[in-house]
Amino acid sequence: MEIQNIGVTGFVFCSLLLLISFAVSYYLKLGVIRYITVTMSRMAFQLFLIGMLLTVVFDINNSAVNLIWVFVMLCFASYTILDSADLRVKTFIGPLFILFSVSNILVLLYFDAFVIELENLFEARYLIPIAGMLAGNSLRANIVGLNDLYKSVSTNEHRYLYRLGLGATRQEALLPYVRESMNSALRPTFANMATMGIVFLPGMMTGQILAGASPILAIKYQITIMIAIFVTTILGVLICLMVFVRLGFDDYHILKPDLSKTKNKS
Repeated sequence: MEIQNIGVTGFVFCSLLLLISFAVSYYLKLGVIRYITVTMSRMAFQLFLIGMLLTVVFDINNSAVNLIWVFVMLCFASYTILDSADLRVKTFIGPLFILFSVSNILVLLYFDAFVIELENLFEARYLIPIAGMLAGNSLRANIVGLNDLYKSVSTNEHRYLYRLGLGATRQEALLPYVRESMNSALRPTFANMATMGIVFLPGMMTGQILAGASPILAIKYQITIMIAIFVTTILGVLICLMVFVRLGFDDYHILKPDLSKTKNKS
């Protein structure tokens, strides 16, 4: 089955939908019309650019090139996690990138080898999109988890210091906050999985159906990829929190965010 193309006219009609968001912003005086325009334009430019680059990468389909692309994605993901949590990139980027990459790559290769049983584990058509789904979902959860951990410990720093005063190790004193942050980070993933199929059709399943795959095959792919995403997410969040616990605390102080960066943002 051939996929229905979206032409220039289709893009124009789709863009007209933004007038609704502009009207809401204007009516409620949200002041986000310029932000919506810039963000949407930037998104479209980036996606078209990536689309052209991926066309070349898919045509080449070289294992080394494909892996380099995946590692670049993971590098950007690691930076985005730290930047979104306002943490010092120089302090965390090295260990976070290494451990985050290991967890993502291991699940990715396991999925390619044993679930979809690829002959070439590094085939671009499978490796890059699946890596993007794993890293993207893990990234969002990591941001939530790190922010939650930092805020929890900052708000209850006296309790943390009290536990240390009673003889607890740093890991023992932080364990309750790590548990709470893990739960906060995983909650959106649980909510997505619980409502999937009934409330909404996920992107991978929808894409495969639009591409002509049978709904049953699309469902098989969606179930297996969601399991892979969940495992990658829980590993990624655990790694992020452990790196932060290891490098973001001494025995008496929390490593504060880079305040100069925060001021520049504001």
